[in-house]
Amino acid sequence: MKLILRILLTAIAVIILASFLPGVAIASYTSAIIVAVVLGILRVTVKPLLIFFTLPATIVTLGLFLLVINAVIILLADYFVSGFSVSGFWIALLFSVLLSIFQSVLYSFLEEDKQK
Repeated sequence: MKLILRILLTAIAVIILASFLPGVAIASYTSAIIVAVVLGILRVTVKPLLIFFTLPATIVTLGLFLLVINAVIILLADYFVSGFSVSGFWIALLFSVLLSIFQSVLYSFLEEDKQK
């Protein structure tokens, strides 16, 4: 149940960001849900491989290269989902940072009270 809520919250965040970022476009609500699923799959499969192969660059930049990896994940989602488009790398970088912020805020509402 929590996974479905996370996918829906990510889709809502994608729709909100696409509405005010000029280089990001989403065709429909269904495309937003598909983007959320594809982003989840890419983060589980591709992101660890990219982190492993770019570990020296990540260490040298003190972890800032992870922002570049997140932008590449967004661009891959743009490639795989036909109703989603991102105009360039810098927009993808901004989109990934803002999406991470939105997700952390929205996911905080899903956290259960741990003192029970």
